[in-house]
Amino acid sequence: MPPASIRIARHTDAPTLHAMVLELAESSGEKNKVTSSAEDFLQYGFADQPAFEGLIAEYQGEAVGLSLFFYNFSTWRGKLGAYIQDLYVKPPHRGTGLGRQLIIETARCARQRGADHLRLSVDSDNKSAQHFYQHLGITWREQEQLYQADGEAFRKIAEAGN
Repeated sequence: MPPASIRIARHTDAPTLHAMVLELAESSGEKNKVTSSAEDFLQYGFADQPAFEGLIAEYQGEAVGLSLFFYNFSTWRGKLGAYIQDLYVKPPHRGTGLGRQLIIETARCARQRGADHLRLSVDSDNKSAQHFYQHLGITWREQEQLYQADGEAFRKIAEAGN
């Protein structure tokens, strides 16, 4: 199979990005948790100050992979970093090196913007992804745990003191 090409996502790609995120959620058995729409991707990803950037991998004109990422700032390092929110390769293209290419291109984009590190999270039961990331030199930071407030908990925090 010839290599896929990778390009920066454009506003016209919002439906494609959303569709692949739905495929990713479905493949992990979590599709019922997705409440976003293609319009959300357009609004937040392609605004004057985009909330995320995206890379699309294409093979023979078809979108077959993506990396959605955003920038963060490490107060301890004093440096910009990139966080990969979603990395997805369609099943027929897995094992071709495309996931690795997408991570490399994400790191290149981030480095061009001044970033010096890359972060991501992975489901605790996704052992193949964990092995893949470790093979690339992306290590698990056991001293950190991800916490999240959403739904009612987020509303209560946001409205505290009012």
